[in-house]
Amino acid sequence: MKLRINILFFFTLLIFISGLTNAQQIKATASLDSANILIGDQVKLFLEIDHPKNVKVEFPQLPDTIQSLIEVLERSKVDTFEMDSEELMKQIQSYTITSFDSGSYRIPPYWFTFEMDGLVDSVPSNGVTLNVYSMTVDTTKGPTDIKMPYSAPLSLKEVIPYILGVILIGAIIFLVLYSIKRKKKNKPIFTRPQKPQEPAHIVALRELDRIKNEKLWQKDKTKQYYSEVTDTLREYIEDRFEISAMEQTTDEILTSFRNRKGLLGEKSFNNLSQILSLADLVKFAKYKPLPDDDNLTLVNSYFFINDTKKEEPKKEVKEDKEDDENVEEVDIK
Repeated sequence: MKLRINILFFFTLLIFISGLTNAQQIKATASLDSANILIGDQVKLFLEIDHPKNVKVEFPQLPDTIQSLIEVLERSKVDTFEMDSEELMKQIQSYTITSFDSGSYRIPPYWFTFEMDGLVDSVPSNGVTLNVYSMTVDTTKGPTDIKMPYSAPLSLKEVIPYILGVILIGAIIFLVLYSIKRKKKNKPIFTRPQKPQEPAHIVALRELDRIKNEKLWQKDKTKQYYSEVTDTLREYIEDRFEISAMEQTTDEILTSFRNRKGLLGEKSFNNLSQILSLADLVKFAKYKPLPDDDNLTLVNSYFFINDTKKEEPKKEVKEDKEDDENVEEVDIK
């Protein structure tokens, strides 16, 4: 029985000694980066604790005012650092403090709470003293002028709004002058760039190809067929000869060509007269042409456009002259 009691006492003593050893490894410290400041200056108060890694620590909560005369302006996060010993670690939290009253102020110890081996305990830091000094005034010099503030150089961020303002005003002035100039010339302020116009004969031949592929006269759409053929020729005549063919009758179109001699050859004139006259009979007199007449109308339309199309000027090709022999000029005296 005595042996069991001795063994139990021995193990209890070992646990107590182990806990006491770990507790001795926990150390809390308070420090200032400067113990002496002027009124209104700011200083850092550091609270740090060294402890084993398996110990959970809770930092003290500092109020916004210490001793009613020291103000806490800012709190940092808790930073953790590894120590030389693999079993220990350091945690630090900093506070920015200031005071607006001169004097010597004692910052009291703060208690850190920790949990070790299922037990909750606490350890205090040391206290520190903050000395706050007022500005010394030399009364022998009397009152002095207030110093003007120093001028700081302008930054790009400050200049950019002015640059953008000048650019905007310049753009507005340009737009106003441009619009006045365009208005005087009776032109719109903004215009879309015009696409290059295709030659009249290319447009007309493409339209005749479409009519030919649709084969309207073979589908008993004779009136529509002749209307589309003559409309194609009238548009071609307007673009090619600048005659208002879309607004004129057949007789007026033919009269325009007679009055402007030299525009059409005799064969082209006869083809045009035959096409337009036959089309008038179909559209207005309900004339039913023969299939050969339908085909001949399309063929004559192709001939008319190809015979009267405006030839584009060919570009002159400069050929490089190759010398077969090198000729030397010799002055004969």
